[in-house]
Amino acid sequence: MKGIIFNLLEEVVTTEYGPATWDRLLDDAGLDGAYTSLGSYDDDEIFRLVGVAAVALQLPPQDVLRWFGQRALPLLARRYPAFFSGHANARSFLLTLNGIIHPEVRKLYPGAATPVFDFDTGSSDKLVIGYNSARKMCALAEGFMHGAAEHFHERADITQSQCMHDGAGKCVFDVRFRP
Repeated sequence: MKGIIFNLLEEVVTTEYGPATWDRLLDDAGLDGAYTSLGSYDDDEIFRLVGVAAVALQLPPQDVLRWFGQRALPLLARRYPAFFSGHANARSFLLTLNGIIHPEVRKLYPGAATPVFDFDTGSSDKLVIGYNSARKMCALAEGFMHGAAEHFHERADITQSQCMHDGAGKCVFDVRFRP
């Protein structure tokens, strides 16, 4: 996992709960928290942080990941405005994940193992998004989808019809955007 994800998590946690909370999460997870954006870190570290946050908040880890993704998306938009410019809506933005955004992420962060998405655009009022990643962080992806909708002043109604955590080959989200 690239350090940028840890940096985003730290910023989201410290903004919403204060720096002492971030320090407590690191202590509870047994981590030192020295993350550089270009560094590579064991995936287990993000899962440990999410796990201790879930215990502290009395929430399922998947809810913590959704919250994180939704709150982190505006930070990404500020850091990388070029990824967001030229898009009129969240649908347009999300459709560039594989072809534009993730290749650029791999240039910025060599070695980044980005998820792979597939899209069914057959319906004008719904976008079906397939998510595939060895990390199985589909809840984080869902949070990013909600964050993207908010960025473009929309709302996203998202249902998940299949999940890798339940043995499916990929996660599938049905997403409807509305003003």
